[in-house]
Amino acid sequence: MKFVAPLIAALMATTTPALAADQGDVMIRHVTVIDVEHARAVKEQAVVLRGRDVVAVGKDRDIARDWQARDVVEGKDRFLIPGLWDMHVHFGGGPDLIEENKALLPLYVAHGITTIRDCSGDLPEQVLQWRGEIAGGTLFGPHLLTSGAKIEGIKPVWKGTIEVGSKADVDAALARLQERDKVDFVKITDSTLDPQLFLYAVSQAKARGLRTSGHIPMALTVGQAVDAGISSIEHLDYAYKAGVKDEARIAADFAAGRIDRAEANRLLDNGFDRATAMASYRKFAKQGVFVTPTLNGSRVIAWLDADDHADDPYLAYIGPKLRKTYDWRVERAAKADAAAIKARHEHFDRMAAVLPLLEKAGVTVIAGTDAGFLNSFNYPGIGLHDELSLFVDKGLTPAEALSAATRAGPAWFGRLDRYGAVAPGKAADLVLLDRDPLKDIAATRAIRAVVMDGKLYNRAALDGMLAQTRDKVAAWNASEKGGAAPEASR
Repeated sequence: MKFVAPLIAALMATTTPALAADQGDVMIRHVTVIDVEHARAVKEQAVVLRGRDVVAVGKDRDIARDWQARDVVEGKDRFLIPGLWDMHVHFGGGPDLIEENKALLPLYVAHGITTIRDCSGDLPEQVLQWRGEIAGGTLFGPHLLTSGAKIEGIKPVWKGTIEVGSKADVDAALARLQERDKVDFVKITDSTLDPQLFLYAVSQAKARGLRTSGHIPMALTVGQAVDAGISSIEHLDYAYKAGVKDEARIAADFAAGRIDRAEANRLLDNGFDRATAMASYRKFAKQGVFVTPTLNGSRVIAWLDADDHADDPYLAYIGPKLRKTYDWRVERAAKADAAAIKARHEHFDRMAAVLPLLEKAGVTVIAGTDAGFLNSFNYPGIGLHDELSLFVDKGLTPAEALSAATRAGPAWFGRLDRYGAVAPGKAADLVLLDRDPLKDIAATRAIRAVVMDGKLYNRAALDGMLAQTRDKVAAWNASEKGGAAPEASR
């Protein structure tokens, strides 16, 4: 469904076309442009869009003199930022959940997220299809970048994988992903994958020019994965592990079977050393390794004892079968005694304290939520704003958090020439805010309009996207309950 909204009178006016060379489709006037790279607000600007491009940015009086546009947006007292990127999402739950997963796509756009990076679930072929349909304009959603099926060992825990048990298997998997599926990057996980094959897969992907992310086996150090060429470290736990002074010994003892996973985790939890960490993080920065903290999902699980999320209004946008996938983490957390709950809280706080150290060491921090199936109450769309709030709460500045959501993603994919700024030649993927995000990161939630591929969706259109998903979920809820009206839709 297309959400091309009527341009409401309170927001827009119309001008007369001028010469073709100076003609745009949309002009946003009197707006404050947020220069994310330099953390500054540039007031009284005008921005001209033509097709999918930003074609002019400058002083309002100058742009208004030299350019005209079919539609003019009044941006006085508002703030324009590049489109947001959520660099860690998941779609999955099996074939029965395809439609519920698809209904999540408009939620991202409605929350200013114009690009998402799918880090693999158990619907890889479906997601690859969606990527093509979105690019072709037959499916509405944010730009979708995906790893396709993840690489794993034989008989892994996670579904939706390419199982490998030898170097030849790895070579065949990478060839399939690159040549047939034309993936945007490679995801490698560790539930049954031999640690040496993990390193081989990372190194061979790098040799093919493919970026990699993944879960690093306990039997390896994080430094070994970095040396092999991993491009991004997903989840802050691994960055914390790289700061443990005895990490190599713990990894070796685990690999030899002298300690089990629980004991390895206990030793890691209590072995953090700041000097070791800073040396590791400087190495990350030097070798161009980015880190995606995914703090929000960890926070939700850590504090399920204080908030069971039963009354979250956002559940109205999550289909009943997707909500059901939340249960396994909820049930596991509910079994914890007081000591385990305390340990859970302390573990999260220890992990989160690493965040400003990464920034200080020069590591590029990526905003990604881990939202999707299985990850309880970590919601697609709004979850990115929760993530950014946590970044600031744990020590980043609003400017650093905003950069993590607008520039880090394009930088990781080598696309800063096209994304990450409001400037001529950049993609017309933008978000118009009512407040200044450099002063308060919560301003990213105050969305007045979203521009994606040069098409402007005003507040009414964004509300329509939310309503469409809410109505679908209400119908699914009613069907699950045999026709009763669902509480969430009332």
